[in-house]
Amino acid sequence: MAERFLTREFVRWSDVDKAGIIFYGAYLRFFEIAETELFRAVGLAYSEMFDRFDIWLPRRHLQFDFHSPALLDDLLDVEGWVGHIGRTSLRLDFATYKIVGDARVLTADGHVVMVSTDRERLRPVPLPPDLVARISRFHEPSGS
Repeated sequence: MAERFLTREFVRWSDVDKAGIIFYGAYLRFFEIAETELFRAVGLAYSEMFDRFDIWLPRRHLQFDFHSPALLDDLLDVEGWVGHIGRTSLRLDFATYKIVGDARVLTADGHVVMVSTDRERLRPVPLPPDLVARISRFHEPSGS
């Protein structure tokens, strides 16, 4: 099994509804934190990567499922890994777990599909080989 990137983040006031339960859109923030930090961990900070490879990575598809509510001030483990590497696209998978004592309870999971595009016309282009090589340490192919 490949390595999964892990970061921890608290559920903040801006993440919850009036009842103090995390609202669905907040998971995008958690997924984006894991995504950004996964790339940074392999030496590809977004502030440099797009210029280096002369590409963008716009999202083509986003999906997530909810399993258990997270509440204000819950500490979440946010895992991210590369579920699929295609010729012009990649899928990043995510899972968030609420820390409850010594246990972790799955709160949500999902994935995002990103397409490598040229920056001028936004047309698909092959993923840069160096990008693929670097993210391979987090590549955990899944059945879907």
